[in-house]
Amino acid sequence: QRRKITFPALPTAFTLANGVCGLAAITIVTSPPTDVYSQIDLAFYSAVLIFLGMVFDVLDGHVARMTKQTSQFGKELDSLCDVITFGIAPVFIMLTYTDVFQKRFLWGIGVLFAVSAILRLARFNVETGEEDAHDGFDGLPSPAAAGTLAAFAIAMPELTSVVSDTIYPDSVRSFAASLLTASHFFIPILALALAFLMVSRYQYPHVVQQWVRGRRAPHQ
Repeated sequence: QRRKITFPALPTAFTLANGVCGLAAITIVTSPPTDVYSQIDLAFYSAVLIFLGMVFDVLDGHVARMTKQTSQFGKELDSLCDVITFGIAPVFIMLTYTDVFQKRFLWGIGVLFAVSAILRLARFNVETGEEDAHDGFDGLPSPAAAGTLAAFAIAMPELTSVVSDTIYPDSVRSFAASLLTASHFFIPILALALAFLMVSRYQYPHVVQQWVRGRRAPHQ
């Protein structure tokens, strides 16, 4: 007989909110620019939603543990929503932000980023058990990779305003304009590097967990 399961309502709601943030981020960043919202503005709001998804991603685990409703269902659902918010949404931000490379090249980078995030999440589910101390990660976590790209999208509107605002000296405005131009080349290369780091075996400490448990190394 097929086993029927019941899912915990509150942790599941937080997990699904993470996925909804990812879907909303994709919808916003792929919307056509208007007279009110430029493409940079749309990327900004999309990036904010990715960070909001991170908040829900953190809260769902805490809520599940507080209510004693942790389950394999929740673990799998969390990864499925993470794929949307941290694996797919950042790709669309990159694709819509820069046009200095050929679309095929950008599409290839986007595919590698998304596939790496999926592999990273699947590997985490298989290799991490309930008894794991969670003191660190093998490979860069997908929320950290997505947050790195999203952070650039959040910074761009302010940098653009510096370029156009005459209150700043010409040297500052020129430097900001150079940074904006360089970002169009840098962000796709950064996405490629982040894809590699996600599937790598580099050790990343879980600083929050180590702080809470008093295991923080001095160099952190």
